[in-house]
Amino acid sequence: MKAIISLGMICLFLSACATNAEETASETKEEAKEEANQEEHQKEEEQQEQEKESEQEQKEKQTDENDKQSSEDEKQEAEELYEVNANDSSLQALKDGVDEQKVLITIDDAPDTYSVEMAEYLAEADVPAIFFVNGHFLKDDEGKENLKKIHDMGFEIGNHTMTHSDVTELSKEELENEILGLNELVKDIIGEEPTFFRAPFGMNSEESKALLEEQDMVWMNWTYGYDWESEYQNAEALADIMVQTELLRSGANLLMHDREWTNQALPDIIEGFREKEYGFINPDNIKQ
Repeated sequence: MKAIISLGMICLFLSACATNAEETASETKEEAKEEANQEEHQKEEEQQEQEKESEQEQKEKQTDENDKQSSEDEKQEAEELYEVNANDSSLQALKDGVDEQKVLITIDDAPDTYSVEMAEYLAEADVPAIFFVNGHFLKDDEGKENLKKIHDMGFEIGNHTMTHSDVTELSKEELENEILGLNELVKDIIGEEPTFFRAPFGMNSEESKALLEEQDMVWMNWTYGYDWESEYQNAEALADIMVQTELLRSGANLLMHDREWTNQALPDIIEGFREKEYGFINPDNIKQ
């Protein structure tokens, strides 16, 4: 009787164990299934997020392209009010009634060290300008980003050669590398080529002028500038001479550089012109 009871108990125990094993196995399958579902759901969410990011990037890219096209269209539609006088690079009014009591602000050797800060001040002061750039300042990411910042603030970007070379000493191939090579580099960064050209040291050649004409580019030197002269390499002296010089006149093409003392003097220079009731020529209004 005891043996029979023991055997019966064993059978019940084994049956219970089998049932528990089946339940455990079933629970494990359900957990695995649930985990698989969660992984699949997570993958779907990640894919949707990637698609959203991709769509956003495409929208931003399209917006940038539209903004650039709009900027180019505005330039094309801008009224031509001035032209560069080849004799002294001053800006001459093309028609009667144009406010001639204005000067053109230009900054050379950009974007070296202070160009972005100078551009920020000019933008805040609502003063247009041309920033003439050198290619050797655009070789790294920082230089390229600085150029984009200046351009995005609405400033005209001019060509000042790739390496600040004397163009009168260059062969035709070297000349093309210095001017056309920089045009291509600038276009890669901001989406458009420079229209204006300024030769280093103000020294053009017949070959450089012919190349610029082929490219429909406008070359200009300057009417006056002082910030490379030792006696004006401090903010106070530079601000005084830029505004008080006898060379100041309507249409003057003003040369400044990316220099510490010029950056420091710039607010006083602009305020000095305004006190003399001078305005500032927008490069968009210069005949190209």
